[in-house]
Amino acid sequence: MSVRVLPAFVAVVLGGLLATALLVPYVAVSFRRRGTLGAGHVMLAGAALVYGLALLAYVLLPLPHADAAFCTRDAWLVEPQLRPLQFLRDIRNEQAGSGFHALMASPAVQQVAFNVVLFLPFGALVRYLGKRSVILTTAAGAVVSLLIEVTQLTGIWGAYPCPYRLFDVDDLLANSAGAMLGALAAPLLRLVPGQRVTAPPSAPRPVTTRRRLLGMVCDVLVVQLTGSALVMGVSAVLLLAGVPFGGPGELDWPGAAGDVVGWWLPTVLFLFVVPLAGDGATIGQKVVLLRPLGPDGRAPSRRRRLVRATVGSGGILVLQGIGGVGSVLAFLLAVATVVAAWRTDGHRGLSGIAAGVQVVDNRSSVASTATADTARAEN
Repeated sequence: MSVRVLPAFVAVVLGGLLATALLVPYVAVSFRRRGTLGAGHVMLAGAALVYGLALLAYVLLPLPHADAAFCTRDAWLVEPQLRPLQFLRDIRNEQAGSGFHALMASPAVQQVAFNVVLFLPFGALVRYLGKRSVILTTAAGAVVSLLIEVTQLTGIWGAYPCPYRLFDVDDLLANSAGAMLGALAAPLLRLVPGQRVTAPPSAPRPVTTRRRLLGMVCDVLVVQLTGSALVMGVSAVLLLAGVPFGGPGELDWPGAAGDVVGWWLPTVLFLFVVPLAGDGATIGQKVVLLRPLGPDGRAPSRRRRLVRATVGSGGILVLQGIGGVGSVLAFLLAVATVVAAWRTDGHRGLSGIAAGVQVVDNRSSVASTATADTARAEN
């Protein structure tokens, strides 16, 4: 894999993993700031995430084996290039032949063009998403570029015995120019579809299939990410305490105990305890501003909440945790849940039918009345 392709590959892979970890808080913030999610906002946020990681990867990767011999052999990297516009002299010295094609074939031209293009997304995204002026965006690009150059000059702040990338003042100029051009082109990002918001954030939105499924996805992610964090946390504590585990004659971890901590505990907590102790909504439903209501227009009874949790995401994950035939049943229940969320009246879903409840927007007048009734009942 080439030097320029490797950082992009790393950025896409890490970006996908990080986007998965950040999906739930991003959806929650989006629904509260804009009242909805919006495919365009998701695309731009994902692009900003992947671009930030790509920028970091291009600064650091590939990591060489930099020892004393490396520092001696590539001593030219130690001395920074501090002559502004040195690239013009390099172009004149390196160009072979005349004409546009010969100019574009010059490594010096390609290097300058690459550094300009590298910061075009920075300028566009910072100005558009951060709502900053062209001047402030260009200044931010210059500061970030300077930080990159200093990181290269110091060998990643002392992590290496010498620089393995050249500090070049022309890179700083090219990056700043790229940030400025990107900032000037930022209005073009308005053309990305799926960004239009037609109502204030406090206005209720329709309960749709996508919204119901998004809440379910958030529920599953909360369970899995929490479980993974718990397992890694316990493993770290055991390592720090010097407790051997995982091998013959050692502590059986994660093993069955890991299944309890990493799967059953978050499943029961988030998909059963939270709905039963609250208004019946799971974490995922709260994220997308949905809540269930009983036939009387109030919060469902605990019996209805338990039925809803058992037939819904809670039952799916319980069956999945059992394994074997349970996994097959979990798959069938998941398919039935998706189809029911799409086809049922009001998108109440299979669990809603079984429990006799409907799902409404948490900002609607019906939900507000139910919340007030629940508060009076509790007091």
